[in-house]
Amino acid sequence: MTAVDEWLTIESLDLEGQGVAHDAEGKVIFIDGGLPGEQVQVDVRRSKKNWAQATLRVMRRESAQRVSPACPHFGICGGCKMQHLHVSAQLAVKQRAVEDALWHLGRVRPAQLLRPVEGPAWGYRYRARLSVRYVAKKDKVLIGFHERNSSYVAEMDSCAVLPPHVSALLPALSALVMQMDQRERLPQIELAVGDQVTALVLRHLEPLTTADTNRLRAFGQMHKLQWWLQPKGPQTAHLLDEGGLPLDYRLPDFGLTMPFKPTDFTQVNHAINRVLVTRAVQLLDVQPHERVMDWFCGLGNFTLPLATRASEVIGLEGSEELVARARQNAALNGLADRTRFEVRNLFDITCDDLVNGHAAQKWLIDPPREGAFALCKALVDAVARPASQHQAVMPQRIVYISCNPATLARDAQLLVHQAGYQCMAAGAVNMFPHTGHVESIAVLDKQ
Repeated sequence: MTAVDEWLTIESLDLEGQGVAHDAEGKVIFIDGGLPGEQVQVDVRRSKKNWAQATLRVMRRESAQRVSPACPHFGICGGCKMQHLHVSAQLAVKQRAVEDALWHLGRVRPAQLLRPVEGPAWGYRYRARLSVRYVAKKDKVLIGFHERNSSYVAEMDSCAVLPPHVSALLPALSALVMQMDQRERLPQIELAVGDQVTALVLRHLEPLTTADTNRLRAFGQMHKLQWWLQPKGPQTAHLLDEGGLPLDYRLPDFGLTMPFKPTDFTQVNHAINRVLVTRAVQLLDVQPHERVMDWFCGLGNFTLPLATRASEVIGLEGSEELVARARQNAALNGLADRTRFEVRNLFDITCDDLVNGHAAQKWLIDPPREGAFALCKALVDAVARPASQHQAVMPQRIVYISCNPATLARDAQLLVHQAGYQCMAAGAVNMFPHTGHVESIAVLDKQ
């Protein structure tokens, strides 16, 4: 048991923003609020045989990387756990997480470490799901993220990672919902900010009254917002009133406009997304005569920029609706003749699928957190095929965009140790500053 008066030296930081130390008995202590190099005393709140969780009580040596959190709700709100660490140090932690995962989980060491992709540290979050809760004891509506380690909604009147105009609206939104007839049946508001429009999607468990829809209209007109209503699942989301400017984002390096719905998966951080797309296209080094496969293509975020460089890009996605919308985006941007989109369950793809029509010189893979195990295994299986088959199937270069270092490492292990690729480069992408979320990019070449 860690002694109350024992001084602990914090050795490292985990991806939950907790300091990691060992007590005199060798037990691992995770310390909320602690940073590497600091000497602290703690209060243990949970103890197991080999580890314990604690909160910082007293500090006698402070890290040079410690900064004052910009958000007044830090420590209560669970949204940003690393605000007390300088943003450059946060990025170093994430870069190390990518390297460690590749080596310790996949036995893969990149030949080159890429400069991390970074951007604005504040006001970057253009997509967010805000919880809404009427609290009878306070006779108040709370709108925000959950409290740390709790299901309660944090009481917030601002948010430093939301765009400033949205952060400033939180008190007014709370007052609006407080006035509504259905205030106890409105569990969340989803935010989606485009280059021209700010959209709010109101989830409602019961039909809204005419008075409530009129309140929404008046609020939207006053604050130049676009209201969407969602009575059930995301597919039921629809505009309160048709018309107005479209919800879209731009990729100026490629002259592209990407329309989307507020419930679509799009990148939270538009500034980082623009840099990431440009970096991925540069790293893939597509030539005008080459065909490219874009696995997990979504709405065409990478497909369409690649189509401005390649002879043809084939985008594959598991959703018929997403594929239809990707085709619309290609047509809108004059790229329908250089793109082809197919519906495919990419979690059960096989080597036969690759042999029968999915050959390309370059691949871009951008999977969800589960990774692209089936796809990478299909390439491994292709190695066992006759040379005439597998040489046509195996791309010369793969750029892999990952939102989970563990599944990137697992898939890279297959590609490097069983499919004959070399990891040429890898680096972190700071899509979510002040959080432990790690995104990354890796380049793999056929040897």
